[in-house]
Amino acid sequence: MFNQDIGIDLGTANVLIYIKGQGIVLNEPSVVAIDYDTKKALAVGEEARNMLGRTPGKVKAIRPMKDGVIADFEITEIMLNHFIKKINAKGLFSKPRILICCPSNITSVEKNAIKEAAERTGAKKVFIEEEPKVAAIGAGLDIALPTGNMVIDIGGGTTDIAILSLGGIVNSSSIKIAGNTFDSDIMKYIKDKYKLLIGDRTAEEIKLKIGNVFEDKNSKNKIEVRGRNLVTGLPHTITISEEEITKALLDSAMIIVHTVKTVLEQTPPELSADIIDNGIVLTGGGALIRGIDKLLENELKVPIRIASSPLTCVVEGTGILLENINLIDK
Repeated sequence: MFNQDIGIDLGTANVLIYIKGQGIVLNEPSVVAIDYDTKKALAVGEEARNMLGRTPGKVKAIRPMKDGVIADFEITEIMLNHFIKKINAKGLFSKPRILICCPSNITSVEKNAIKEAAERTGAKKVFIEEEPKVAAIGAGLDIALPTGNMVIDIGGGTTDIAILSLGGIVNSSSIKIAGNTFDSDIMKYIKDKYKLLIGDRTAEEIKLKIGNVFEDKNSKNKIEVRGRNLVTGLPHTITISEEEITKALLDSAMIIVHTVKTVLEQTPPELSADIIDNGIVLTGGGALIRGIDKLLENELKVPIRIASSPLTCVVEGTGILLENINLIDK
């Protein structure tokens, strides 16, 4: 293949890559393990994620993306290069065109940093599109029509909320409260209440297994949690209930609710009427947290539906845009 078009969802938690004509070819964590002495990458993706919190002194497992933007330019470049080599997108003759997604409301400097990182991997041309718009396309919404659609994309680092009509974003907001915030909330709650120190991976596991943001009085779900006791300094095990995790997560979930309310309050009335008819679509990994749809529906009084494949909506949206790349290649 002499020319390849690639779509990249460069997320805080995961990187997903779509190749035109092939579909999703890569889905790996955005983690790089670096040897601090030699500054060399020892592992990237899933292999590096397994090292999080378990590395010896000179090896650091780093997430180069923070809140949806590049926190470490050099390491992001290493990561992108590794993934693009892995999918063999840089053939002998080909320089791929890359469509890459970024959160709405990021600065032009942050946008340029993302573009530059992609260009330095050897791309022929780089296009930048806003994540909620691409997520809406990937979720199957026809945003080209003169009707209002609303999408809430809860990722790892940011939650992007957007109202779309006629192919563009009418009103949007991006907040740094998302999946990683929920992990931090769980870690803080367990540390404050049980004096137990746990790592990011354990917090994420708790969130996935018993995380719920809509109070369920009948739930009997519990999980055993292992960590280091802050008083004795020794390994210790506790049992924690779903009800406690709901308490830990509710404040952050309510910030998302209030931001959605603010976006709705600033929306033209005709589009507001469309949103009542069409409902709001939830995308991103955060859409999988139990109760988030019920909480939003209860607070906003608007129908909420979770996209059929929330984790891959953005990258699938890049795939649809790649089929019509000439329309965005202006």
